[in-house]
Amino acid sequence: MEETKEQNHSHDNKLNYFPSFNQLPKDEQKKYFEDIDYKITSLGWNGSILNINGYCYIKGISLNNYSNIRKNFLLVNEDGENIKFVLEDIQVSEIEKNKKIDPMYQWAGFTGVINFSKSQGNKPLLPGRYQTYIEIEYLKNSQTLITRRTPLGDIRKFLKNNFHSAQMEFFSAKNQIVDNLMVTYDVKSKSMLLESIKIRDINPSLIYGDIKNKTRKPGLIYRIFRSIVFQLLYYLFHVFPVNPRRILFASDSRVEIGGNLKFVYEEMVNRKIDYDYKFMFKENSFVKKTVIEIVKLAYYCATSKSILIEENYPMISPLKIRKKADLIQLWHGAGAFKKFGYSRLGQPGGPKVNSKDHRNYTKAVVSTKNVATHYAESFDIEKDRIYPLGIPRTDIFFDEEYKEQKRQELYEKYPFLKDRKVILFAPTFRGRGRKEAHYPIEYLDFEKLYNNLKDEYVFLFKLHFIILNKVTIPYQYSDFFYDFTDYREVNDLLLIADILITDYSSICFEFSLLDKPMLFFAYDVEEYISKRGFYYEYQSFIPGNLVKTTNELVEKIVNKDFAEEKIKPFRDYFFDDLDGKASQRVVDLILLGREISIPVLDNVNSIKGISRDY
Repeated sequence: MEETKEQNHSHDNKLNYFPSFNQLPKDEQKKYFEDIDYKITSLGWNGSILNINGYCYIKGISLNNYSNIRKNFLLVNEDGENIKFVLEDIQVSEIEKNKKIDPMYQWAGFTGVINFSKSQGNKPLLPGRYQTYIEIEYLKNSQTLITRRTPLGDIRKFLKNNFHSAQMEFFSAKNQIVDNLMVTYDVKSKSMLLESIKIRDINPSLIYGDIKNKTRKPGLIYRIFRSIVFQLLYYLFHVFPVNPRRILFASDSRVEIGGNLKFVYEEMVNRKIDYDYKFMFKENSFVKKTVIEIVKLAYYCATSKSILIEENYPMISPLKIRKKADLIQLWHGAGAFKKFGYSRLGQPGGPKVNSKDHRNYTKAVVSTKNVATHYAESFDIEKDRIYPLGIPRTDIFFDEEYKEQKRQELYEKYPFLKDRKVILFAPTFRGRGRKEAHYPIEYLDFEKLYNNLKDEYVFLFKLHFIILNKVTIPYQYSDFFYDFTDYREVNDLLLIADILITDYSSICFEFSLLDKPMLFFAYDVEEYISKRGFYYEYQSFIPGNLVKTTNELVEKIVNKDFAEEKIKPFRDYFFDDLDGKASQRVVDLILLGREISIPVLDNVNSIKGISRDY
């Protein structure tokens, strides 16, 4: 909160008499603790998140200067141990406009947002029963002179049916926790009572290779066969020549062809290019491959002229690609947003120095020459292996016939999409990888979104496909919220979306091609930037407004405040060609070796097959 003019001009210290407080008679001291005025003006729950406002002061002690006070939301467990959450000091007039209060207590107000799912670092509130208090501390020169606790009072009017319950979740590779939070009123203490009850606490790494799909942890023999034996087979198959007309499409995150791979394949089929097409797909890398599948993958990798992938493929990463072959990365994301790969070297969750991931690509396709340096760094490959040809799967955004056909298919399958405008909520996951990927849904206030937007909009969830937790939509809101997380191709959903809400996902690049508004719901932006890092300064980069709360989100949507003027310069910077011919360029240059014209990359003297017309 910015300081007010009154604060800036307040130089007198209202607590000058405090050094003599301990010398006061006991009866005189006692009155300071008994003569307290306080009130909880609002108390609301959204899942495990508490929003609280009120005021608290001791009569006779001035609160003209907010720097001399500190207020806390205090939990005390049955062993007398304390947990403190610092509340923000605000003026009483900000939370209760009709309250007549002596000006000397103007800074008695407080406000706070407390997420009990993250009350112990990133973990939920520890199991136990907790009494709650508002604690006020009077300070001088950063030293606490007086501390006073007061119960919250009868808060039952803020609770539906006199209680509130919520689930608290935590996800990591070695620890997954689910606790229940129960909130009631305690008559004895005249305050709110919190109880955290453990429901589940497991170490998934001891049980699963991938907990989302319940795949068992692979045994030693399988791991040896998948790595050492697979590589031996690959080099053994070098006795066969490279087939100049064989192309392998491979993915360990799909059960069938899709994304960029599909668009390149369909471009070749539509042009009746008679090649020997091979396909190797698996739902995810934790699903076991059969012996036959491993042998086939080794053979196809060894004998294909082109191997096409669109994400990291750890089994292929250690291979030395043959001289007459190419390993081509058609990266699934457009542009360059949050740092990934070797741009995160040395950071938590980043690759190890001796990692082999990415480094053996012979070619990588990106959307623009402006991001070539970032991708070269991320893949740890030379810049002359980066080809700014465009992202094949974005071709649909320039195909009016396809767009109309896909819209009609979606409207026919989901009729409720036709009647109102569509908000698509598509954030990225939290956590360092697949084994702890989640999204904290509790930061969205379902009731507030429903009450303010239901007449004009429907709200679609499209969470990242690897997240472990699920969206639970209350039945009373089921005509507004819909979960489309299992709908695989997010680009199809962009075609019927009127507003996109995302955070740090590269989906904003694709959506900018449709010239439609977007908002960036980044409740944890400071933490995310400090831990993850971006290629560009986040606030100036995003092509829309940043919001941190549901209130701000609703306000921007209701007022149609989207900062749409940011979209065009964003789109023009991150896409060299706005023509819908990326698939054609990839096929002509990368797969057929034909000469085409593309923008020149800085500091690159020559790239085979590229005409330098400009």
